[in-house]
Amino acid sequence: MAITKSRDLVLYRRLLRLAKPFWLYIAGFGLLSLMASPLALLTPLPLKIAVDSGIGSRPLPRLLRVFSPATPSHTSALLLAVGLLLAVALVSQLQGLAVSLLRTYAGERLLLELRSEIFRHVQRLSLLFHDTRGTAESLYRLQYDATSIQSIAIDTVIPFISSSFTVAAMLYVTVRIAWQLALVAVVVAPALFVVGRHYRRGLRSGSREVKVLEKSALAIVQEVLGGLRVVKAFVREESEQDRFVRRSAEGMRARIRLAVVEGKYGVMIGLTTALGTAAVLLVGVRQVQSGALSLGTLLLLMGYLTQLYDPLKTMARKSATLQSHLASAERAFALLDETPEVVERANPRPLTRASGALAFRDVSFNYGPDRPVLHAVSFQIAPGTRAGIAGETGAGKTTLVSLLLRFYDPTAGQILLDGVDLREYRLADLRNQFAFVPQEPVLFSTSIAENIAYARPEAKHDEIVAAAKAAHAHEFITLLPQGYRTPVGERGMCLSGGERQRVSLARAFLKNAPILVLDEPTSSVDLETEATIVEAMERLMQGRTTFLISHRPNVFKNCDVVLVMEDGRLVAQTADYSTAMKYAGKFGADDASLLGSKTHG
Repeated sequence: MAITKSRDLVLYRRLLRLAKPFWLYIAGFGLLSLMASPLALLTPLPLKIAVDSGIGSRPLPRLLRVFSPATPSHTSALLLAVGLLLAVALVSQLQGLAVSLLRTYAGERLLLELRSEIFRHVQRLSLLFHDTRGTAESLYRLQYDATSIQSIAIDTVIPFISSSFTVAAMLYVTVRIAWQLALVAVVVAPALFVVGRHYRRGLRSGSREVKVLEKSALAIVQEVLGGLRVVKAFVREESEQDRFVRRSAEGMRARIRLAVVEGKYGVMIGLTTALGTAAVLLVGVRQVQSGALSLGTLLLLMGYLTQLYDPLKTMARKSATLQSHLASAERAFALLDETPEVVERANPRPLTRASGALAFRDVSFNYGPDRPVLHAVSFQIAPGTRAGIAGETGAGKTTLVSLLLRFYDPTAGQILLDGVDLREYRLADLRNQFAFVPQEPVLFSTSIAENIAYARPEAKHDEIVAAAKAAHAHEFITLLPQGYRTPVGERGMCLSGGERQRVSLARAFLKNAPILVLDEPTSSVDLETEATIVEAMERLMQGRTTFLISHRPNVFKNCDVVLVMEDGRLVAQTADYSTAMKYAGKFGADDASLLGSKTHG
């Protein structure tokens, strides 16, 4: 229990630090919310005036005697009661409007701040984190768990404080009117505390279970929509539907279990406050019968009792819902606590433009303790060298170039750029030295021009067009209805594979980086498109240090050196293609014949 309390205190402190920039708005919302207390005190007053002074002959409450004679006529008292009722209602509505506006503004600002921080951190986390956890985990925490800050600070804490002031005010007034009844009324408060403490742990654990299962269902949706072509091609819609329903049903059952716990808690709160109300009513009626209390005063006290118990019930319920929000906050902050595996040095070395000399020194890399990928890889590449990387699928080719861009850091060994360890450079400067064309072109759901300019957002339209022409993309772009303003759709799916690849090459042309990484740039295109892309690549590689991954050896014709990978090891580094022929079995006999016997010195 002590550990849980300590953990909650840490959580509260983090939430307070996050909310600190917005304290002015939150304070304004809180102060306006506190106005509900005096308004609540005034709400039953018109009824007392109507009964005691409008129907009976008792004098007005001392507070109102400045506006009317102490003992007004029945008509005057009734009109005063009606006027006061309307005035209190108007002020209450205006107060409610102001509270609603400030609540929304402060809550949305808080939510935006936490979501921005999570999104910024998620982008800093290494690819290894996302590869192992999946994107649905981060997406759920960003979109759903982040709302906990809004719910805790705005929908729970402020109403809790406001209710506390209301309870204190109602208790003070009740004690001044009839302290015996006030004593009877507050007996239920300790009982409410005990009930809340009993149910709190079950509510928190149930909320955690719901979050995990909801995230799992979301992951299925994301997987299916991302691979919808495969799902349709294999006619797996029904099985995927069943998988989603099964996982969602687990989440549904968890939510029902949580609702049962919340329901039991609500029943206990209702019964406890009902017992308190019954006790006050019993004692109060006896006092009216004995003449110790007027009927109007009893009605006033019963009205105040409602105003007393409603905040108490609100505080109890907010304590329950707080457990669900705290479970979400734990998950959101747990993501923020994830340490990026690729970290920048405290005083990194700036880098304007590299010459392109690269060296691997006994580089090894593991995706996990039992998943070694690279083993003591060593080679050296001079500036401007075109290096082909060949090998079977899974040999470690893509991992090799991923280490160059510091998507991952080596488990052992060093990678040097211009004689300096990559980890010494400022990360943004380092990655600006590379133009990267991945195997599966990555386009964003914007226009073609914006996708090309992704490499250099400040580029002018003429520069974008020049890059597109160099990549042989200008021809098909000008045939589109909106030209360069044509939206490419989600992941660029409104374009063909070859078109997407040429847009990706145009992006690399525009970046004009000294080092080029081409990962299977022709793997999914036909021979005619491949010839066009290869021609564009030839121009792109001129004067740049280039790493070219391919399963098609004819693409390596003009490379200065070929690095042959096998089971995570560099088994050959040769410029003699006759030597490379002995590795023909790794490519297939037909492809191997394309290597030729050209030797590059």
